[in-house]
Amino acid sequence: MYKALYRKWRPMTFDDVISQQQTTDTLKKQIMTGKTAHAYLFTGSRGTGKTTCARILAKAVNCRNMKDGNPCLECDICRDADTDALTDIIEIDAASNNGVDDIRDLRDGTVYTPERGKYKVYIIDEVHMLSASAFNALLKIMEEPPEYVKFILATTEIHKVPATITSRCQRYDFRRIKPEDIASRLKYIASQENIDLTEDGAALIAKLADGGMRDAVSLLDQCSAVAEQVDADAVSRTAGIAGRDYLYQMLDAISGKDIAECLSITGSLYDMSKDLTRLCEELVAQLRNIMLLKASPDTAEKLIVCMPDELSRLRELADKNDLPAVMEWLTELQECRERLKWAMNKRVEFEMTLIKLCSGIKNAPAAIDNSEIYDKIKQLEDKISSVRNTSAAQGRQPQQPEVMEAKSPAEDEPRPNIDIRKLQPGDIRPCERWAEVLEEFRRINPAVAGSLDGSDAGIAGNVMFITSRNRFFMSLFKVRENALSLGEAIFNVLGQKYVLRARCSTSQEEQRNMAEQLIKKAIDSSVETAVDNN
Repeated sequence: MYKALYRKWRPMTFDDVISQQQTTDTLKKQIMTGKTAHAYLFTGSRGTGKTTCARILAKAVNCRNMKDGNPCLECDICRDADTDALTDIIEIDAASNNGVDDIRDLRDGTVYTPERGKYKVYIIDEVHMLSASAFNALLKIMEEPPEYVKFILATTEIHKVPATITSRCQRYDFRRIKPEDIASRLKYIASQENIDLTEDGAALIAKLADGGMRDAVSLLDQCSAVAEQVDADAVSRTAGIAGRDYLYQMLDAISGKDIAECLSITGSLYDMSKDLTRLCEELVAQLRNIMLLKASPDTAEKLIVCMPDELSRLRELADKNDLPAVMEWLTELQECRERLKWAMNKRVEFEMTLIKLCSGIKNAPAAIDNSEIYDKIKQLEDKISSVRNTSAAQGRQPQQPEVMEAKSPAEDEPRPNIDIRKLQPGDIRPCERWAEVLEEFRRINPAVAGSLDGSDAGIAGNVMFITSRNRFFMSLFKVRENALSLGEAIFNVLGQKYVLRARCSTSQEEQRNMAEQLIKKAIDSSVETAVDNN
């Protein structure tokens, strides 16, 4: 049975992995010295070797005849690992096994010792796809696993992995593979597979792969099936980047403000069943090339993706248009690309965008009814004036900043392990990771998180004191769901539940002054808008 080239030529040892030497050298040294970590996190774009290195690492730590940090590939452990027959290496796809029950099953399995190897290794691919509850279930076992258990996590979207997980792993960033390294590897694979691959064909494949080795080998495999000689022309035909005159005709029409020509080209392509979303993406890609030629003529050729004979046409378009115009076209087309997802009639949406590009029409801002704004401001001024007059009539003294306290209404809130009434200022230590808590809170409850901007927190025992100058925060904090989500954010970052106490140190007088400033700004901006409209 035929086996795809990207599977057949997947690296089997660390020495076979290209462009990731900073990672492979470190891993080999750890294996040779026996100082491997209990958890690793591999991150980077697709096709850069994350899962491959995870499998090699899992084999190497269990290999019976390890050679300079690499698996020997000859012992029964290595042979069975390569055929997915080794039960001590468990690979999990988090994209399809992302529930809390899946992670609980994993956690329950860690109580059993390895059957044949020294370690039981769990490889969790696309770990960012796990649900929040699944991450919480994984948290404890990853922090203190049995000595015979190791975790290797791989992800293309590191920003979606909670900080509580990343802090428990050794992180390795996999870089995009250099085009010259991809081309060199393709030439070697082609020589072993008796594929006639030319230098320009290898270079074009490497550029189209955008730093991913798997994409490059897959494209080589595809090209070799349809062409006896894989040169630049064969690659362009196979990859679908040949015969793109319509793109340059349309860009010429946009540059010349020729609406009729743009609509005529669109109509012809539509009649040939051209996907307008794909057409929009192709225009964006070519405009990016033109933008780079305008912004950095000396280095643009290394960054753009095009056929050699297309470069002269791109330069002509770059010479005819200035950079601001090109960037404006890019913005319009990218916004059109997003709107096409939901458009009832994609052709109408695309044609509207082309007309805007040719005619210079921009979306007009919605008209503002200034009279309504003035009425609302007047009402606010009257209310503030009424409050001031009442306070003056009653002879009230200016208020000192008051401190309000509110308790978190969480049902399972722990009891304070200290006497809060006897606390001294020096007993409360600052919460050094409060910024991380706020970031986690923004992820969990973004609608409320803004009320904590500029706040700080201190800890005494198992009690956390949160101080904010925003009085609005106090009312939000009294809502059970908001308090629970804040408690969850604190637990995710600090790994401990706290009794929460919140207070606002801003007096009512200060709040009124702030309101007056906001009203004044609103009045000033409204006057400016009225002048502009006139």
